[in-house]
Amino acid sequence: MARQQTILILGGSGFVGAHLAHRLTERGWQVRIPVRRRARARHLLVNPRIEVIETGQGLTKQLASLLEGCAAAVNLVGILNEHHAGDFQRVHVELADHFLQSCQATGVPRLLHMSALNANALEPHSRYLRSKGEAEDLMHAESGPGLQVTSVRPSVIFGPDDSFFNRFAGLLKLTPGIFPLACAEARFAPVYVGDVVEAFLRCLEDDSTAGLRLDLCGPRVYTLHELVKYTARQLGLRRIILDLPDFLARLQARVLQFVPGKPFTMDNYWSLQIDSVCQEDGCARLGIQPRSVEAIVPGYLGGKRPRDRYTEYRRLARRP
Repeated sequence: MARQQTILILGGSGFVGAHLAHRLTERGWQVRIPVRRRARARHLLVNPRIEVIETGQGLTKQLASLLEGCAAAVNLVGILNEHHAGDFQRVHVELADHFLQSCQATGVPRLLHMSALNANALEPHSRYLRSKGEAEDLMHAESGPGLQVTSVRPSVIFGPDDSFFNRFAGLLKLTPGIFPLACAEARFAPVYVGDVVEAFLRCLEDDSTAGLRLDLCGPRVYTLHELVKYTARQLGLRRIILDLPDFLARLQARVLQFVPGKPFTMDNYWSLQIDSVCQEDGCARLGIQPRSVEAIVPGYLGGKRPRDRYTEYRRLARRP
């Protein structure tokens, strides 16, 4: 495959990555995605222009060879919670550093990086936001003519198979009557996964975005209380959303961070102390009109699941 047609996506089997991979193939790209276990990427195998490569535990040692022949690379790797101390540093910073060095070593000229709104290397409390900020700064410190780097910094991302509305939907179903909610006044501007993918595509095709850090938000700001209440309505559930005072929110985080699946942690608590809303409109900078929660979420939150995920990715990419 010609060099200009090949792109590697690190984290390409995940929520955003799967949408991005399928959209890239529609633009003529050959997509290369490393995964630990090929069986977990079955939803990608239906697309003949996506090459899924099983790496096991040896990803970092294989990065240079995986990047050979690529004209661009995308880093989407991220975790919301640590299972072991230092996971944020290893996954967000150290892996990003290996990826960056491998891009430089193999002459990849374009690198797109998924950061997070409010990512800040000087964040005093949230290790998630601090590690995201460190990785972002690391990437941009090396941005230049030889390797052009662009970061996107989305608010919470929603869409089919998301970990936001679907997670609250699951919790609401398990909690009859009263639903206790920590950090209920935290503010978000949720951005649709299709619009995030479109941002990546436009950055990839527009060299003037090199060096930029683009905040991505949806068209409306909501409190967490409003979003959870909206989720309950979409599910047809009658729930009283009980906003917890700060001391109970902290207590809930300290308890739930030890529950399997870590539904809420102290790091989540600290992240929620900073409103996830855009100060600068990256979507407008890219000419994207973001779609709203109300236009998208009812199509998937009610338990409907597509028979063919590839077809669904293509359908959702089309604007109404």
